[in-house]
Amino acid sequence: SSNHLTGQFIGDCYMIDNSDAVKLLDSKRNGAVFVATMNAGNVSFGLPSLTTNEKLDLPVSGAMSKASDVALGLALAVPSNKALGLDGDGSLLMNLGVLVTIANKAPKNFVHVLFNNKVYAVTGGQPIPGSENTDWEGLAKSAGYAKVFTFDNLEDMTNGIDEALAAEGPVFVHLLVKPEIENIPVAFRTRASRTVQIAIKELPEVLGVNR
Repeated sequence: SSNHLTGQFIGDCYMIDNSDAVKLLDSKRNGAVFVATMNAGNVSFGLPSLTTNEKLDLPVSGAMSKASDVALGLALAVPSNKALGLDGDGSLLMNLGVLVTIANKAPKNFVHVLFNNKVYAVTGGQPIPGSENTDWEGLAKSAGYAKVFTFDNLEDMTNGIDEALAAEGPVFVHLLVKPEIENIPVAFRTRASRTVQIAIKELPEVLGVNR
C-alpha cells in the first residue's frame, strides 16, 4: 500500500501482521465493544476497514494514552457486555498508572489488548523508549491483572485467543505486531467515517442502556 510501509526488525517474521490481529479479534468478538486507538484503529490496516460490527466500535483518536481509560469505563458501565481495549505500546507507556487502576477495579468483562510494535507508527516510526527492555507481561501481572497472555505469531494467537477471551477479567493480551508506519502527513490521511462523537451518540441505544 502507498499509505504505509512494513518496518523491518530482527525477528519480525515472528511478529503478527496488524490487520491479521484485528481480523482475528473481530471474528471472535461475540457482541463485545471494541475501543481502538493508534494502529489498531488505523483506517488503512486496522478496525475501521476490517470491522464486522461498526455499531459496537468506539474509536479513540486524538487522545493518546486514553483508550484504556475509556475501555475501562465502558466495562464498568455495561457489565453485561465484554469490552476490549485495543491499545498501543506508545499510548500505554504514557499512562502506566492505568494498569493498576484496571486491576484495582477488576472488571470481569474487560480485555486489554496491547499492540506492541516498538515504534510510534502514527508519527513516522520513531522508536519507543525502553521498548527492548520493557516487560509488558510482567507489568500487567504485577499490577494485578487476573490473566496475562502473550502471542508473537498468528498461529499461536489463533490457537490461544479463545482461552484469553473466555478468561475472567481483567485480562491482558500482549501482541507482538509488525510496525506499520504512516508516511502520509496527518492532514492528507484517510479519516474513518465513524468518529468518537458518533459512537458516543449511538452506543447507549445499541447496548440497551439509558444515558
